[in-house]
Amino acid sequence: MAPRYPRRAFARRGGIVRAVQRVNIGDPAFVYTDDDPEGFRGGLFRFGAKLGAEQMGTSVYELPPGQSICPYHYEYAEEEWLLVLQGRPTLRHPDGSDELEPWDVVCFAPGPQGAHAVTNATAEVVRVMMYSTVKHPAATVYPDSDKIAVWTGNRDDDLIVHRTSGVDYWSGEPGI
Repeated sequence: MAPRYPRRAFARRGGIVRAVQRVNIGDPAFVYTDDDPEGFRGGLFRFGAKLGAEQMGTSVYELPPGQSICPYHYEYAEEEWLLVLQGRPTLRHPDGSDELEPWDVVCFAPGPQGAHAVTNATAEVVRVMMYSTVKHPAATVYPDSDKIAVWTGNRDDDLIVHRTSGVDYWSGEPGI
């Protein structure tokens, strides 16, 4: 008797049902967002979901000169990893900054010790792959702007606030 697999474990590729999907990141179709401010205008190729990933998120970023992936931050629920594919990005971390080179790998632990920002301070294009666990709820802290983001897994309930906007635990409760 053939083994039984959950239906979602299979994907159709070229008319053949496959249990394993693949994506080639050699020449990805990067998405650039016009809404991103100057300094954060990198290309993004997010492919974890295309492979059916549920517990890991994976993306390739293309950073033109002078651009960063996102502001300096750290995560509380997720571990993130960085793999340099091309170029020499600058990694800001709690102990300073380092210039990385192709095939360098860095792990960012949850919490303040894993704070990081990736910037292209060179004249050449940089490509990096970032992958992380995906957990909800999660919180991200942005120390430079003193913000905290809460990611619930439901975009309608996600929130980014300045720490100074915090309220008392009982604020707004009926009868209090």
